[in-house]
Amino acid sequence: LRHWKARPPRQGHRSSATSAKIGNSVFACAMGEPMDVDNAATTNGGSGELDEALYSRQIYVLGKEAMHKMTSCDVLIVGLRGLGVEIAKNVVLAGVRSVTLHDPEPTVVADLGSQFFLTEKDIGQPRDAACYKRVAELNPYVKVNTLGQELTPEVATGFTVVVCTGQSLASWAPLDAACHAKGVPFIAADVHGIMGSIFCDFGEAFVVHDTTGEEPMSVLVSSITSDGTAGLVTTHDENRHGFEDGDYVTFTEVQGMTALNGIEAVPIKVTGPYTFTIGDTSGFGEYKGGGYAHQVKKPKTIQHKALPEAIAEPEFLISDFAKFDRPAQLHVLLQALSQFRAESGGALPTAGDAAHVDRVLAIAKELNAKLASPAELSEPLLRTLASGSSADISPMSAFLGGTAAQEVLKAASGKFMPISQWFYFDATEALPHKLDAPLPASEIAPSGSRYDAMVAVFGKSVQAKLMKQRYFLVGAGAIGCEMLKNWALMGLGAGEGGTVVVTDPDNIEKSNLNRQFLFRQWDVSKPKSVCAANKVLEMNPAMHIEAQTHKVGDDTEDIYTDDFMESLTGICNALDNVHARMYMDSRAIYYKKPLLESGTLGTKGNVQVVVPNMTESYASSRDPPERSIPVCTLKNFPNQIEHTIQWARDSFEGLFKQAAEDANAYLSNGDFLENLEKQPGVRKPTLQVLHTNLVTDRPRTLDQCVAWARLRFEEMYNNTIQQLLFNFPRDMVTASGTPFWSGPKRAPTAIQFDANDPLHLEFIVAAANLRAAMYGLKGNTDPAFFKRAAEKVMVPEFVPKKGVKIQANENDNSAADGGMDDDDVECEKLTKELPTPSTLAGYRLSPIEFEKDDDTNFHIAFITAASNLRARNYNITEADALRTKQIAGKIIPAIATTTALVTGLVCIELMKLVCGDKVIEDYKNGFANLALPFFAFSEPIPAPKTKMGTSGTEWTLWDRFEVNEGRDVTLAEFIDFFKTKHKLEVTMISSGVSIIYSFFTAKQKLAERMPMKMSELVASISKTDLPASSNWLTFELCCNELDDDNEEVDVPAVKYRFRKF
Repeated sequence: LRHWKARPPRQGHRSSATSAKIGNSVFACAMGEPMDVDNAATTNGGSGELDEALYSRQIYVLGKEAMHKMTSCDVLIVGLRGLGVEIAKNVVLAGVRSVTLHDPEPTVVADLGSQFFLTEKDIGQPRDAACYKRVAELNPYVKVNTLGQELTPEVATGFTVVVCTGQSLASWAPLDAACHAKGVPFIAADVHGIMGSIFCDFGEAFVVHDTTGEEPMSVLVSSITSDGTAGLVTTHDENRHGFEDGDYVTFTEVQGMTALNGIEAVPIKVTGPYTFTIGDTSGFGEYKGGGYAHQVKKPKTIQHKALPEAIAEPEFLISDFAKFDRPAQLHVLLQALSQFRAESGGALPTAGDAAHVDRVLAIAKELNAKLASPAELSEPLLRTLASGSSADISPMSAFLGGTAAQEVLKAASGKFMPISQWFYFDATEALPHKLDAPLPASEIAPSGSRYDAMVAVFGKSVQAKLMKQRYFLVGAGAIGCEMLKNWALMGLGAGEGGTVVVTDPDNIEKSNLNRQFLFRQWDVSKPKSVCAANKVLEMNPAMHIEAQTHKVGDDTEDIYTDDFMESLTGICNALDNVHARMYMDSRAIYYKKPLLESGTLGTKGNVQVVVPNMTESYASSRDPPERSIPVCTLKNFPNQIEHTIQWARDSFEGLFKQAAEDANAYLSNGDFLENLEKQPGVRKPTLQVLHTNLVTDRPRTLDQCVAWARLRFEEMYNNTIQQLLFNFPRDMVTASGTPFWSGPKRAPTAIQFDANDPLHLEFIVAAANLRAAMYGLKGNTDPAFFKRAAEKVMVPEFVPKKGVKIQANENDNSAADGGMDDDDVECEKLTKELPTPSTLAGYRLSPIEFEKDDDTNFHIAFITAASNLRARNYNITEADALRTKQIAGKIIPAIATTTALVTGLVCIELMKLVCGDKVIEDYKNGFANLALPFFAFSEPIPAPKTKMGTSGTEWTLWDRFEVNEGRDVTLAEFIDFFKTKHKLEVTMISSGVSIIYSFFTAKQKLAERMPMKMSELVASISKTDLPASSNWLTFELCCNELDDDNEEVDVPAVKYRFRKF
């Protein structure tokens, strides 16, 4: 499950390191004017085409077909407290056609604790009228309105999807009945303090077109038996097939049993990791070789009960298998709260009012007693939940709002499996008290504050503690934006001494706007952290927040110093790459700070809480390494589109980046050629490229760039293929007698250039423009120009050569260099013909850095054309530009719903840290997949313990020998400290890569070092000045026990204080 935290580095623009104090003085971001909601278009410019620059990450999750269905969907959302606006935010970001909001109730102060689009100025105004324009700003392609009339069942059924929040079951019933009768999906959700619920009714026959969202799999076939009952298919042993019983497959490229090719998808039965059966194959002839089995996804029709039947005969989606009995109890409680509302004019129990709680409990017992199978009710549980049931707190709204919004998108698109039908969630382990020992009424009673909801659940003391927290948020992207929103609403860092420091070096890009909801179109190119900080200050002006634009790492430890890190209460990661996560994990361990970690991948999300002196750390377990593509597969034997895209991506780097960098290095570094001679196998090809770029093919005009592109086309898609087939003819057999071109090896076909073929011309246009940019020449986009110029190019006839070595497989080391031996004569000739750097003084090429999100720069255009041409060579299904961009740019699919869910769970874990006095069983690492849907929670793994010798003392990754003697001690004193205090003989001391002391060091050198202070020793031996920002040094020790025959023992590191005692 930890795979989903491993996200690749962003490719966004970087800004210079700036810092802005947000609070009394604000580093301004232009906020612009709200859009005219009546003029919103459903798609890009109203043309019917999706705005891929905006929606690209979400398209990778949902697909274009589902997205197009959503753009004809009209959603009604009833109830606009915290949960309602959370759902509205996620649905609008996703890109439905319209969202209509309905909540005419007046805004009250308590709303400000969860409704992020309401401010103090809105108090007394209808919630829907006060916030709908702010909701509309989220997406210019979604029309956002208020209902502006009485909500009746007839009105509700005029929408595609209906969502109700903050209502009683009695209020839901007539709406659901009307929707159920007309097949309009109905979703009801609510937050009641530390518990929440979702109900889904998608009608009698709702069709799900894709239940999982996973890419259909294709596997290479190695054999198929002819059998009258169950033909056995065996797949190639490179990979397990990954199919399950009941999956459907179809076949292509099967030889012998050709009638199998293109048949209607057939169900399979899995018999092993590399085998499955497909039924009667006796009529298909004899299998001769090859073929692919392709998974085919079949639609599934689901049937939901209407609300009365669903209440009486509930089906539960389990949220936490450790609380298997909870859904039944919470189902009874929800009905009891609904009846209490009916008795009290729509109000829920007041926090701290014992009479209200008693009445809810009595109703729950009466309802439960009438059930055919009564639930085993826990009175302390129900009392606790009923007491805080009026509270709408941000963490719960975020979690349930993300989950419920995904249900809306399922209803709108038919993509992914809906909840069937009830989902209950609670986090009572986050409370600051045991269920049987509730907080006193004075601790939870409302006081007219924006934090009344938090107080009703956690109490005034915990809320005051929360407001004094000092947190470091690393990242202000999707997770960072949601986290800051939650924190502002909760009041984290809004009290005396409290603060939030957020850093992110990235600037805002258009593709961010689909899920990083604090940003607007007018914020593009501004610093993320600064704009995010400004936005959350609008939500809670009392929040103390400092926005910075620094990267975290060794280079910024003079900014994030010992003093800074020690001043923190905790760290929260909102990162998208493993390297930065690992670094922050190491800092959290060093300073013994709790770390909140999370990540998303499409509809999948995970949360990990790292607690000092209790749990393992993020780095304690590692993701498996990504499978690399063998070099020989990339160069000569691709069989998947991923292979051709990676090959095209490598070609881009070699042609437009590495070639320019080598040329610049030659022109600027006098020892370039000398160093090149020391690189066998690299010298000759490097010199050949240099010679091409600076002598034979150095362009002065765009026409010459076109000529270069045309020759590259010939080399890449014709000549190389001809040479490959010359070395390995189509009818070649191996020493074992099997055809060489079999299994994963696909025999290619050379391509003849045709200027009338759009793909051929796309390659020429992109390659020539990139070549021109590399040489500082003006480009062109007129296809007619490139067609004329390409047709004029004289292309020499290619004749395959004998003696060229081509690597046939990964173990064929004799040909691994492709036959490119360094020829000293040839190399000397090339070197002499190169212009001397002095003749090109000041001349430089412009290396092109790959940027995936600019559709005008020809980067993705080149890679798409180059990859698809190679796919044609090898008869591989081609990929469009969007798919190519995802693979080449290593883009992680992302959607706002998962991000909201994950940050809600993170904030629940944060509250456990704030409460303190928790045991490891109270904390929860979580995993969710909204597509299935599936939720799983588990206790964090305890930090592994290591025994220190025979003493029995145990230590974990959190333990250190902390040495603070109030002064900088000498080496002799340091060694004696461990001898006298810990009964350890120190045999070696190291600091980083420097050995400070060892038992085998020469006596004279030891005599010199013993009286030296430890900081002086480190500075002297490492030949570096100790940074002024650091107060501690870390030492690693090798030690022997004094009392056990000098046996070596494992010991923790030493944290040594050398200044600011």
